[in-house]
Amino acid sequence: MQAYYKTFARLAELADALDLGSSIERCGGSSPPSRTNNYIKHIFKEDYLDIKVNQLTDSQQEVEVVLNYDEILPEIEEAYKEERKTIAIDGFRKGKAPMGMIKKLYGEAIEFKASEKIANKKFWDVVDEKELKPISTPQMTDIDFVPGTKLLFKVKYEVKPLLELKNYKGLEVEKTIFTVKDEEVEREIDFLLKPHQTFENAEKVEDRDFRITVNLQRVDPEGVPMVGSRSENILIDLSDEKVNLQIKENALNKKAGESFEFTFVDEHYHGEELHKEEFKYIAEISKIEKNVKPELTEELIKKLTKDKAATPEELHSFLKKNIEDYYTKQSEEMLINNLLGEVVKNNDFTPPPGYVSSVHKRMVELEKENAKRYKTPNFDENAVSEYYKPRAEWNAKWQIILENLAAAENIKVEDSELEELAKVEAETTGISVAKLVKYYKDTNRIEMLLEEKVIKFLKENSNIKEVNAEDKLKEKKEKSDES
Repeated sequence: MQAYYKTFARLAELADALDLGSSIERCGGSSPPSRTNNYIKHIFKEDYLDIKVNQLTDSQQEVEVVLNYDEILPEIEEAYKEERKTIAIDGFRKGKAPMGMIKKLYGEAIEFKASEKIANKKFWDVVDEKELKPISTPQMTDIDFVPGTKLLFKVKYEVKPLLELKNYKGLEVEKTIFTVKDEEVEREIDFLLKPHQTFENAEKVEDRDFRITVNLQRVDPEGVPMVGSRSENILIDLSDEKVNLQIKENALNKKAGESFEFTFVDEHYHGEELHKEEFKYIAEISKIEKNVKPELTEELIKKLTKDKAATPEELHSFLKKNIEDYYTKQSEEMLINNLLGEVVKNNDFTPPPGYVSSVHKRMVELEKENAKRYKTPNFDENAVSEYYKPRAEWNAKWQIILENLAAAENIKVEDSELEELAKVEAETTGISVAKLVKYYKDTNRIEMLLEEKVIKFLKENSNIKEVNAEDKLKEKKEKSDES
């Protein structure tokens, strides 16, 4: 989306960024960071496990876990079995050395190595058991393993802070309304007909419904041809909107064998400095062809619309409806962007940096995947990364505000709603309702539905003023001219 960017529903919140189920990021040093006195202590009923969840800041928690050695003994024994497969001791085949000898020679190293994996697994067990909600990659800040006695570890992670939201009801927002013009429909028809048009030779360029074949020679500011800067047999479609305007104007009324000049300015940045370079060319016309549009027969119209229309009138109505639907969608997107932008602006705060980084990483990865899927040439990852930095921060803010707003207004996605949605989708997919509901809960579908409900709430509690797109553009132009 443009302007303020409607978020991907719960973008990368517990996916990719957190790498659930994988290793925890380690921090240097074994001393735990200082913490506030405000903490919540949780103790499992089992006497072997002691858990503390310390609230370090409004957006950061630290879990401290103490495990009895007997509790981790099964994992320790499994580690011995795995390491045994790779250990070779003189007098024994690889993987066949007695376990007692392995424990005597390598026991301490094997157990210390295993303790880190065990700590990682136990942390995620605690996350599930205590319904913790880390929003960025957790960091292990301390681990203390005493063979035969205990395993203690501490993990720090970010959480969504609790916010005191304000000014999210009664907002004044504009909704831009677009009106479809006949010339827009005609341009769409021309676009659809372009692949079916033919060409016939012509003596001169009469309008923009022509294409020309030219030899281009770049010249210096004095008009002297530059060596090595000539290109021949270049085909230029004068009806193409992307073609340089000077070419379209200066080619008008020219005949084959005649020439015209044109220039264009290339603008690019070196760092933050804008550089401009002017290129001047002489174009020698070698061939002129007139675009001949095909007749709008019933057969062609049906082919263009996949049997949705058969006559020119039906084609016009069909395309007008498509454009109207597109404008309606765009208008709604713009409204939501404006609305969410106001909510975020009124409740601005600094989001947890790790969470922002996670959202940013996911955005860039999505662009990389799309570039690969659509075979985008010259994909500039650095440029994409810079582009998404402010958008990642905005999306992180909105996700946190979204959750706080839903809690404040008691907006939830009930199981009954999931079942109703599953019933509808089950009819088209053939998948059982139970499986679909489970899928919704295992993926981010619930978060997407929650976001939809929150946005609906915001719209219902806002003052929405409809404005005509052309009037708004005219007003903007007048203000620009005044300034």
